Amino acid sequence: MDLQIFSRWQNKEMYKKGDKIIPATMGLVPSNLTSPGQRNSGFYEHRRSSVVLNLPGLEVFPGDLLVSDGAADYLCHPLLLLNSESKKPRWPFSKRGVGRDKHKHMSYLENCLSSVKITDFRGYEFHSLKDKTWNEVMETHQKLPTDQSDLRKQQEAVWELFTSECTYFLDHLLVLKMIFLNTLKYLQTYEYLLDVDLWRLFANLEELSQTSFGFVSSLFAIIKDYLDASETTASMDFISVLTKYFRGSLCQSHQTYCLNYSAAIFYLESLKQRDDFGIYLKWCEQNEQCRRLRLPELLVAPLHRLTRYPLLLKNIWKRSTDSTEKIMIYSIKEKVEKSIRDLEGKVKWLDNFQKFLYLQEIIVWPPLWDRDKRFFIPECLKHIFKERMAENILSPTNRHLLYEGKLTLAESARFLDVYLFLFDDFLLVTKTKRNKKKVGGSDTGVMCPLLTPELQTVIKEGGSCTVLDQPIPLDRLAVRSLDPVPMSVFGLRNAFLIQHENRYRQCIAAFLLQAPTEHIKKTWMTQITAAISCFTKSQETKKIPLFTSPGESSEI
Repeated sequence: MDLQIFSRWQNKEMYKKGDKIIPATMGLVPSNLTSPGQRNSGFYEHRRSSVVLNLPGLEVFPGDLLVSDGAADYLCHPLLLLNSESKKPRWPFSKRGVGRDKHKHMSYLENCLSSVKITDFRGYEFHSLKDKTWNEVMETHQKLPTDQSDLRKQQEAVWELFTSECTYFLDHLLVLKMIFLNTLKYLQTYEYLLDVDLWRLFANLEELSQTSFGFVSSLFAIIKDYLDASETTASMDFISVLTKYFRGSLCQSHQTYCLNYSAAIFYLESLKQRDDFGIYLKWCEQNEQCRRLRLPELLVAPLHRLTRYPLLLKNIWKRSTDSTEKIMIYSIKEKVEKSIRDLEGKVKWLDNFQKFLYLQEIIVWPPLWDRDKRFFIPECLKHIFKERMAENILSPTNRHLLYEGKLTLAESARFLDVYLFLFDDFLLVTKTKRNKKKVGGSDTGVMCPLLTPELQTVIKEGGSCTVLDQPIPLDRLAVRSLDPVPMSVFGLRNAFLIQHENRYRQCIAAFLLQAPTEHIKKTWMTQITAAISCFTKSQETKKIPLFTSPGESSEI
């Protein structure tokens, strides 16, 4: 195999124009060697100021690089020659190209948004009535007010329900549907924001809008019939409308929406980090029909409306004089309040369920051989110890999280940051582990609002909570406050001790913990003591038999 010699010259005045530097040697390749016809020509004029090794038919100098013909072709490739231009890093140019494509995509998105047409909401017949009082409407229709003050107050209460429903439908639900939801659907038909889940963001908004529109239209119809009636003694038949909608789909549709609200807000916060969604959101919120309301303020409107229904119904009930009407209105109000109580229970259960799902992702359960080095488990036997602890223990249907927080664990030679989870039946001590490589990264994601700020910080840093020891059952747990004077010798303040005892009351583990303040220490001890008391009482209740034999000993 023919070998070529590429020399590295030291004297700058000896460089010839057109010479190239090879990255592998940081030397120079004479321009006459870069052409295929002159690669076999030797170096006859240039010498290094060093010892020269003379071989028959071959001149080799110290520092020369011997390469084959194929390698010489590769080394002399223009992309590998570090001239003055190629010394600049290439990633900014590739990033700039991506930026141009991204800018072009955003420009197309803005052009698509400029073609969106929003329907004017003022076309609804009841639009002009939502800001008027009952007396103004009566004067407009030249309707003489009734002499009965109680009846007039009842009509004013019904009118308040109607006008507030108009405002809710026109200024909130219709804005959400026509400006935000329909615009997003329009963009997705042109293949923009295709990965945005409409249900996760808006839930059953269309069903809610349709139900509210039917309710406000029905109220408007009975009010209009009353105003158009020639008889002054005519009354509004609003009881049938209230019964139809409040015992029908009005409360149910609001429940469905409210159950998705927390997830929708969390999903919205994650979408706000995207530039394309930000352009869409800004365009929608700048619409004059939004009345300077942001999307989060509009999304919360159904929750506020559902909680206001009982107050409006109670106001009508107070101003009614007929006993039959009062009974029916009161039963409707009770139905709505029960629906709200059921919703609160469902929301709490759903929040607890979602939080436990996040905890299952954060908490890491090390295998037995990593948790305790005393146990030797060969590789061939490790499949026997496959644990499903996270799936079974952190089950939201079995337990509840009572308290949690960050503390410091004192070990023999160091202090360790730990995070404790107090459940209604056991205490879990975990070690917070942070991934420093992810700190400051741009792809941190959005944290779950149900998690504490400490856990959110751990997640942002790409960390986790690794279980230090087995869960401590509350009936095997003892907590003790420590005297601050001897503890100060070891640099401990606000310290307390947690002991894990086995069924024979032998201490098998102890955790010397330090709280940031004395108040946090007392709070932890109070929470643990209360949890132990509640758990003990619940266990004793379960053990009480229905029929106890007189001869049976309670010690068994």
